[in-house]
Amino acid sequence: MSLVRRFQTVRSLLKTAGSRESSSLPFGCWRSYHSSLCHVPEAHGKSAYSRLYEGHSVNTHLLRSTMIAEFLPFMNEKRSATTQVKAPPQLQKTGAVRVSMVSPGFVYEPYALREKISIWRRCFTRSGWRRTKEDFIRELRSAYAIAKLRKTGYSKNTFYIEALELYKQINIQMANGEKKTIRKNVTERMYSALKNEIKQREAMWDGVYWEMVEPVVKIRTLQARLIGIDRTDLKKAFIQLTLEFLTKQKFEAYDAKGNVAAGDKNKEVLVRDIWVFEKSLFHTGAYWRLCGRIKL
Repeated sequence: MSLVRRFQTVRSLLKTAGSRESSSLPFGCWRSYHSSLCHVPEAHGKSAYSRLYEGHSVNTHLLRSTMIAEFLPFMNEKRSATTQVKAPPQLQKTGAVRVSMVSPGFVYEPYALREKISIWRRCFTRSGWRRTKEDFIRELRSAYAIAKLRKTGYSKNTFYIEALELYKQINIQMANGEKKTIRKNVTERMYSALKNEIKQREAMWDGVYWEMVEPVVKIRTLQARLIGIDRTDLKKAFIQLTLEFLTKQKFEAYDAKGNVAAGDKNKEVLVRDIWVFEKSLFHTGAYWRLCGRIKL
């Protein structure tokens, strides 16, 4: 009888130990996870995830990551992963929100130099025929874009005057480090690039002198591209014109003591720049802005 009692005692102890081990597993402590998740937004000094992961093994870490990801969308008042955005009162009445694109944010088919091929190759080889077809399509796209632009009152001479003035303004603003004033003359993506260039220049030199000698040597249009944003409305489009500026410029850079660090303002240097200007064809009061620069 004593042996039977001892056997039953050992058996009950083993059952108790097994139940404790199973309750200590990650799958059996949902209440502890729930209480921890409810206090996630109140964590101070540490991230919510670091608070939850302290004092646990790698397996528990991975499991809690999964459970948090699955549980957060169902939290109501204390969730921090999602936010509710309300439309302005004037738009709530109409029940519609209009989104207007200010700029495509990229240069469509950037201009590149094309390899010159002979007339014999162009006329009597397959590669020449393919190249002729590509060149024809490129020219056709430019012609179509210019035709659409002319319907809005575009004038080549007027645009060249405006583009040259914009070219001068942006270069002067770059030399003076005018980050705020340069913003209205360029697109958002271009503004970020120019702002970084100004920071790099200010880290090297204390000041810069820049001047363009007039008249300019040459201005010409290299290509034109039309970017449509709505297939149902062809009027909603952006135009991009790639221009080549050949000008004489004077440049001089100074260090913190005012000494000349680079360049010479008494010497004229012939500079070739290829800039891409962009304009909306469907926004009221739209104007030309710099959207890209191309280096060949």
